[in-house]
Amino acid sequence: MWSIVLMGLAGLLVGGALSFRQQDKPLWTQIAFYVLAGMSLLAAYLLTLPGN
Repeated sequence: MWSIVLMGLAGLLVGGALSFRQQDKPLWTQIAFYVLAGMSLLAAYLLTLPGN
């Protein structure tokens, strides 16, 4: 259940990063959103491992 929520959050974060790119916002904001999306996907993957 939580892995699905985290994957959805990652999708929203990637969408926010793409939106910031279109608005010509600073590059660090885009990078921060991509990093957070990657961390969310990693957490979702770790939750699917056996033993959790």
